Order: sequence, then structure tokens, then C-alpha cells
Amino acid sequence: MLPVFLTGNQKQHELYTIPINVLLKDNADDIREKILDFHIHPVIEKIIGRCSKLTDRFANSRNLEAPQRLSYDELSKRCDVVFIALHGRPGEDGSLQVELEKVGLPYNGSGPASSQITIDKYRTNELLGKNNFKVAKHYLANEFDWLADPALFLNTISEKFTFPFIAKPVDDGCSSAVKIIRSREELEAYVRLVFRTNKDLESNLAEILKIKPKEEFPIKQNILFEDLITSNGASRFIEITGGMLTAVNEAGQLEYEVFEASEALSEGDVLSLEEKFLAGQGQNITPARYSRDQEENKLISSYVKREFEKAARLLKIEGYARIDAFVRIFSPEKVEVIFIEVNSLPGMTPATCIFHQAAIAHYRPYEFIDKILDFGRKRKQSQPA
Repeated sequence: MLPVFLTGNQKQHELYTIPINVLLKDNADDIREKILDFHIHPVIEKIIGRCSKLTDRFANSRNLEAPQRLSYDELSKRCDVVFIALHGRPGEDGSLQVELEKVGLPYNGSGPASSQITIDKYRTNELLGKNNFKVAKHYLANEFDWLADPALFLNTISEKFTFPFIAKPVDDGCSSAVKIIRSREELEAYVRLVFRTNKDLESNLAEILKIKPKEEFPIKQNILFEDLITSNGASRFIEITGGMLTAVNEAGQLEYEVFEASEALSEGDVLSLEEKFLAGQGQNITPARYSRDQEENKLISSYVKREFEKAARLLKIEGYARIDAFVRIFSPEKVEVIFIEVNSLPGMTPATCIFHQAAIAHYRPYEFIDKILDFGRKRKQSQPA
């Protein structure tokens, strides 16, 4: 395995080979900082020297090499297949996939065209809604309109939606900066923070939105506003997240294996990044509890899976994916699936529930990853030279 770190945006990527200890830092910003200011403390150098007999025999000495800048051509000469372990931009938006295809490297997940759609929650909602899938009423607002007339901007949003409603970035993975907006004051605070010009958050605005000290809140040029999805009179109303795998059958057709979805439980208004991916932080129940009656539960689960597969085919998802949705259950025969977002490269920490879903489908973690990579290899082999 060659650990590689990607930084930059969708227009310009920088690749670096990195030692394992840098790879295991807390987040991407921390990794980037360690790369740009790489050094080994004298005490650590002594430890490395004393451990050399062990590491030379049982480990790869390259694990201790300093980070090195890498081109895509160089990457293609050093590995056979790429596993993109990125969630959100710049790895999940199709731009990295384009570069990998240029140098002939197979990779996991969907291709560029599908990735460009699913990274954009607005485009995904529009496409799903126009094809009779249920999505929240939504509206995309931009920074240009805010700068032109802040009062008109706030009035427009307040007229289109009834408090409380959802505000979130249009192109970030997971729960980053997703907030329930309950008042005009919170709306203005959210907009000012998203459209701010420097990295630091204004403390008074952060306090209004109850933003935690290390909570991620990116600067963006667009905001997606959505109706808050509620039970609407359903006898059972749950949030779910469901994974899937794809394969090609003997006839050359794409087949989807949709897993049993997980029921997501949140301590706050929305699921946090920690609840989704950190061990011991989240509460996910796999499989989801649609009904106490086993036959009814099976019937509802089958319907949800069919809806997920139909959406995946429409979006041309390949390899694997995870779909987040709300489910309203009025009766076993009347079920509504309201799509929240589609993740073409799901986060895959040891705590993420996609591994629980794969386990129910009889895949061990490494078998699951092998399946994902195997599809990427076969897809590349089937493409014309």
C-alpha cells in the first residue's frame, strides 16, 4: 500500500506520498500542516535508530520517509489501483477520477459524470424530484445575491420557507455545517458565517448557532435551504442510511446489491460527523427497525431497497455508495422514502455503519473492500483502449 495524500481543489490537486504516522493524524488540515512543515524531533530520531533492527526486519523502511510531491504519471508507475478514501471535495466530485482515468489507473466508486452530480445536493435533488422521487422542497441561494442586497436575501428565504427549516452547504459531505434554522436571527448568523471572508468564526454569530469549539464550518459561495422533513402524520418516522455494492453479471449488465439500511439516532438536531464516524460516538441500529412485525418489516425493507436501487440507477452510481433518507411509514402498504443525500464515496472509518450492513450481507471488512476494488479493476479492463 502506498499512502498518498491529496490536497487542493477541484481545479488543482497536489499529491504527496506520506509516512504512516502522518496519515493517522486527526483530520485533513492536520495532515496537510504536517506535510508542509515536516520534521522529526531529535528524541524520535533516537527511537527510530534504536528500533531499526526491528523495523528493518518487520516493517517497510519507506514508512519513515519524508513526504514527497507526486505527479499522477508517477503515481501510475507506483501502484496498480487507487482506493480513494476521501469523503466530499476534492475526491468525491469527479475531478480526481478524471485525472486517474488520464493515466489509466482503476479506482473505486463512481465515474466522473455521476460523481459531479451526487456531490451537488441541489442537482441531485432536482434530478430525483423530476423523476418522481420524494425530496424536500429546496432552494439554492448564492453569495452574489447576499452581497447585492442582504435584506432582500433574508426576506426571500423567509418567504420561501417556514421556520424551522434546514440550511447546509450544497457540496460538502455528511453533516458539515448542517443546521436547523429556527429564527430570522439564526438565518442571518448562518448566512454571515458561510459567506465570511476569513477562516475564523465571529464568536457572537457562532454562539447564536450553538457551534461547538472545533466544529467544522466551511466558507462557501452557495447555501442550500430545505424544508425540515417531519413525520407528516406517519405512524413511524425514522432516518436511515443504506449502502450498496455493484457488480457486472455475465450478460454485461450492472447489478446492485442493496444492503439492509441502518437506523440513525441523533442526540442533537442533526447527526454530527462524530456520531457518523467515530467509535463510541454514534448510535446506529442495523438493520433499521421499520416494524415490530417481522413480515411487515421485511416488506417495508424490500420497498426501501427498491427505491434506493432505482435512484442509484438514475444517478448512474457504480462500485458502491451510501444513501441517506427519511422513511415515513403509514402502513406496510404505504411507505414514503424522502432522499436526503447520496454519497458516492462513503466515509469508511472502522465505526461507520456501512461495514455493519456489509457484515449482514456476509462480507468481512477486507472482503467488502476487495469487492469494491475488484469492480474498479474490471471496469477499467472493459473500457476500450
